[in-house]
Amino acid sequence: MIKHEITLIASLSGSNTRTIVCYPTSTRANNYSTNAISTGYSTTASAGATEEEIEGARKYCTDLLRKYDSPSHTLLAFIPQSSRIAYLAIRAFNIEIARIAETASNPTVGAMRLQFWRDTVNRTFSGSPPKQPVALLLAHAIDKLAIRTNSESRMNKSFFLRLISAREAYQDDKPFQSLANLERYAENTYSSLLYLTLSSLPSNSLHLDHLASHIGKAAGIIAVLRGVPLLAFPPAPNHHTNTAGLGGTLASTRNNQTGHVTLPLDILAETSVSQESILRQGAKAPNLPDAIFTIATRASDHLITARSMSKNLREGKAVDHDYEHEHDNDHKYPSSNLKHIGPGPNSTEAKAQYNNKSSSPSSSSTQSEHQSKDPTNDTNKELDRAWGVFMPAIATQLWLERLQKVDFDIFDESLRAREWKLPWKAYFAFRGKTI
Repeated sequence: MIKHEITLIASLSGSNTRTIVCYPTSTRANNYSTNAISTGYSTTASAGATEEEIEGARKYCTDLLRKYDSPSHTLLAFIPQSSRIAYLAIRAFNIEIARIAETASNPTVGAMRLQFWRDTVNRTFSGSPPKQPVALLLAHAIDKLAIRTNSESRMNKSFFLRLISAREAYQDDKPFQSLANLERYAENTYSSLLYLTLSSLPSNSLHLDHLASHIGKAAGIIAVLRGVPLLAFPPAPNHHTNTAGLGGTLASTRNNQTGHVTLPLDILAETSVSQESILRQGAKAPNLPDAIFTIATRASDHLITARSMSKNLREGKAVDHDYEHEHDNDHKYPSSNLKHIGPGPNSTEAKAQYNNKSSSPSSSSTQSEHQSKDPTNDTNKELDRAWGVFMPAIATQLWLERLQKVDFDIFDESLRAREWKLPWKAYFAFRGKTI
């Protein structure tokens, strides 16, 4: 189903009749170039791999991003240097899994390749990766994280495995039964990528994961929308470069004569859109823009929620909703994190307790100690350190704005062009700590 999840991002213009409420990002231009940004790569080889092999793996993964996921390649510049190798490995892993649906000659071969990657993940995390570039670079990143943190922090293997399982469940391009199913798919794929990147910093914050969940869901929903034209009317196989965006793809080599519609069935029913009308009429299918608008609005809602959350956290205000995945087996937080669920670490109650302690006559803390222990300061430092991980929100917002400008015509060709504004929009968002 990922055939459509490695594409280009484009600039839109024109009027619209439907409006998604959004927060505009800065419109100032900048000559910022991501090509000059260092990956922070160390040539010290991991156990079992030579320096030459690690360097070759880094170049391989960088080329994968450049060819098939150009926004992720652009956004590498905003990841902390110490985590850029991990970021390259994580995003390259995603591309390798995504391309299986495009390159496998039949479902059996596809299943075998997915199993290879499951075995690869298990072997890599056990310290014996196969001589495959992505596996070697991931093993290198795991080793470096262990060294930096004295083995106290580690990436979670289960996120890699659940990403494989989520991709596998939709290898046949079947439609999502509901918008909730689509959100679950986005959580298991795009949110997982953000969780893994956060863990490489390292970070183990419930609130940062909560932000990542919303941003990942928005990105995943948009990736599916972007793929609608490519799946409904698959082009001839293209074995050359296909620079990508949020998700997009090379054409499938196995089903290039058969169209598929993956849009949630409940939304199609709600807006009176049939799959057959999309396959027969494409952009002219009755009510199709209404269905796209409804789905895109859900993605926008997740971005708006993420913005509101980050603003409240920075201001020491309560987060107004629980993190629905906080009790998942894949997420494990220290008790200091969990005790703040609900009102959040910067809630009025938390700050009042802190202020009472600091103003006690028996307190001998200095002004600097007082500030360093302020929960608001701690949260802001966490957010600042991880802010680059959340930059996919900018790419998602830019594409939503372009979709709105073409009145939610998902077949408009401009939606598949490169988003030239992403580097400088992301730069100012990163500098201003906005999403």
